[in-house]
Amino acid sequence: MTSVQPPATNQSASSSKPSVSVKSIILTIGAVAIVIFSLAPVLWELLTSIKTNAAITADPLVYFPSWNQYTLQHYIDLFQDGFYIYIFNSALVAVVSTVLCLCIGSPAAYALARLKLPGERIILAVVLVVTLFPYILLFLGLLEIVRALGLANNYLALIIPYTAINLPLTILAMRSFFQQLPRDLEDSAKIDGYSTLGMLVKIIIPLTLPALVTTGILAFIFAWNEYIFALTFITRESMKTIPVAAAQLAGTTLFDIPYGPLAAATIVGTLPLIFLVLFFQRKIVQGLTAGSVKG
Repeated sequence: MTSVQPPATNQSASSSKPSVSVKSIILTIGAVAIVIFSLAPVLWELLTSIKTNAAITADPLVYFPSWNQYTLQHYIDLFQDGFYIYIFNSALVAVVSTVLCLCIGSPAAYALARLKLPGERIILAVVLVVTLFPYILLFLGLLEIVRALGLANNYLALIIPYTAINLPLTILAMRSFFQQLPRDLEDSAKIDGYSTLGMLVKIIIPLTLPALVTTGILAFIFAWNEYIFALTFITRESMKTIPVAAAQLAGTTLFDIPYGPLAAATIVGTLPLIFLVLFFQRKIVQGLTAGSVKG
């Protein structure tokens, strides 16, 4: 009789253990380093906004103060000085310019995507050039237009330029999404009696909601953060936006820099953008990835 040898299990057991590769370790370390590098300034700004003045100006530098060196006085002083007015101004200008940008840019993008317009390539080339053109170079021309039309210290002095600057990007982005929609859908809608405008509003636009959200947020962020136009076209204190108001925060003396109120103003101006992106996070991801994979 022949004896049966038991199978060797040690080697198979050792081979089944998951091994951590050097590549995964490097990628993990790199990702953590990028996150720390990106969030460190934000964390520092947040800590500065809730530190006491003594902790901010302490020597040596206090990175993480003790519990009795935290305060909300900078935020209280900020809103007692009427900072909420600047929040309203920024929100008004950003929301109105974004809505106008989407309302004008979406039909224009649909026309360029579906209608055979004469000189379509030339129109697209002009739109692309305007998109790549640095908007700061438009400053002097816009200043003369604002003076000629008497729009100084008027919300329209910001709404119109913001809409015009974001319009080319909106047209290019929405056009690419309209081109991905099947034409059979539009043919069926026309058979059902929809007009072009009705089909666009009730059928096409809802299907491109992720693109609208993504493009709208980009336009909103630009209008919310813009500084040069808001500084020049608006000089009335009650109509200034957050970037201008934060930049003009002054200390008690000429050489006093109000680090605490500046940090608090920065955090207050950034929080709405963070909440906006988090609220529409899923739509933004859908808008950025739509059309990247075709199945």
